[in-house]
Amino acid sequence: MEYANSIVEGRKIANKETIQMCQRFLDDLENPEYEFKPKDAEFVIGIIQKTFVHDKGEKLDGTPLRGLPFILEPWQMFIIYNLLGFFIKGTIIRRYKEAFIYLPRKNGKTRFVAALSWALALLERRSGSTIYIVGAALRQAKQAFDFINFNLNQMGEADNFRVLANNQESSISGDLGDGSLHIEALAANPDKQDSLNCNIAIADELHAYKKATQYNVIKEAMKAYTNKLMIGITTAGDNQNSFCYNRLVYCQKILSRSVKDEAYFVFIAKADEDAEGNVDYTNPIEHEKANPNYGITIRPEDIMNDAMQAQNDPQQRKDFLAKSMNKYTSAMQAWFNADEFIRSNSNYTWTIEELAKLPIEWFGGADLSKRHDLTATSLYGTYKDVDIAITHAFFPIVAAHEKADVDNIPLFGWQDDGWLTMSNNPIVDYQEVIRWFIDMKKKGFKIKQVGFDKKFGREFFLGMKKAGFRIEDTPQYFHLKSEGFRRIETKAKDGKFYYLGSEAFLYCLENVRAIEQTDDAIKYEKVLDTQRIDVFDAAVFSAMQMLKNLEKAGTATQWLNS
Repeated sequence: MEYANSIVEGRKIANKETIQMCQRFLDDLENPEYEFKPKDAEFVIGIIQKTFVHDKGEKLDGTPLRGLPFILEPWQMFIIYNLLGFFIKGTIIRRYKEAFIYLPRKNGKTRFVAALSWALALLERRSGSTIYIVGAALRQAKQAFDFINFNLNQMGEADNFRVLANNQESSISGDLGDGSLHIEALAANPDKQDSLNCNIAIADELHAYKKATQYNVIKEAMKAYTNKLMIGITTAGDNQNSFCYNRLVYCQKILSRSVKDEAYFVFIAKADEDAEGNVDYTNPIEHEKANPNYGITIRPEDIMNDAMQAQNDPQQRKDFLAKSMNKYTSAMQAWFNADEFIRSNSNYTWTIEELAKLPIEWFGGADLSKRHDLTATSLYGTYKDVDIAITHAFFPIVAAHEKADVDNIPLFGWQDDGWLTMSNNPIVDYQEVIRWFIDMKKKGFKIKQVGFDKKFGREFFLGMKKAGFRIEDTPQYFHLKSEGFRRIETKAKDGKFYYLGSEAFLYCLENVRAIEQTDDAIKYEKVLDTQRIDVFDAAVFSAMQMLKNLEKAGTATQWLNS
């Protein structure tokens, strides 16, 4: 309670999300839907502190930690009280079923995970507790397992349990008289884990998970339990298209209360960012905000030294921001800074209906390269010096589940938000694509012309002609696409680009890898083969049409030379 109060009252330095989560805790204590019963939390805290000891490490003064009691820090107790203390009123059903714990490295994540696993196994023994510690790689999960095994030996209890620690399996099992427990370390491998059954799972280092299935298959394994608990714990990564980053954004929305998810506990420790998305990474206050163990396992002088190295050596900066400040960074290969586009987009609030009524001349674009994959359309216009891109995507439903799963493309989320149409066919139906342009025209959009490369869709070309649209053949030559690319880039940097908050557009934008040519032209492609850039490509096509029209009017040259 003191931990939460000290943060909310400003007596303890904390980042924005930590303040929000402490306020959430205090508000929930007053919520009539829940009862706060600390008995289980105190049992778990007691088990950890009375039975576990450190296996290695040093205090700040150099005193060896090996063999000393594993004493929990206030923030760790706060997590345990939240996870185990809240119950649906009048029941023995715990409120929280899932947790997201987001911490920089060297804050004791792995050993906390291990100790928590052991204590939860004892707490839930009467249910025959089965706990999986799942890492993106087995080596990561085994670090936690080895810490539990070390402590079993320290307690002198190893002979009372069945311990397997070999190349085939890393597990601890035991019959406790009034129940049983099984703790096992696993690598996240969804192809081999469909038959798992557990009541508690801890997914370690979520940022290294390649796809959502690695997490979801473990979560699905606990459906038979009422008081189940799925914990994801991680440090920041460098892929903003990843499952982990999307989970972070979702959890931030829970804390800001723009999304309501009462069964999800969130703990986010990171440096605060300014309005431009930058972190004052040489400021010791930000170091303390990001690291709950600042002054405990995080030595202030060491992290300041790392910060100065990051300032003087840009190669070190990205890693320092991700691992010590816990700030997600864009992949090095990605061309655009997504935050620039997000900030620019936030300056405007026009709806589709409002845009249709504005005196704007719209130019269309379509990317139709593969009918069995993502297809995209765009309308592009400018109003009072602000460029606007209205985009839409299409995908065949037959392949949607596989692509969403294997390539980690959030297709169904886009569909729910209205950014994507699922074609009820094995391939994209071009009639649906044509119908999108017709519908936009009916809404009031004055579409002057539509550009696309007709060698990828002669059927679409003829259908659009028949529907009364003026079609421009736009070959996919990089020197032609460069102008549209540069236009979008420049407008976003100036805060004068609006994409209506389309997550599909942002996803594709973040996948763009570009190379500047000797003549200042840009040649771009996707960063990885499993990613998509089609929605961004469609926006480039439509921007090209607008620039062609400006050139005919004698104004394009003036813009390009400005």
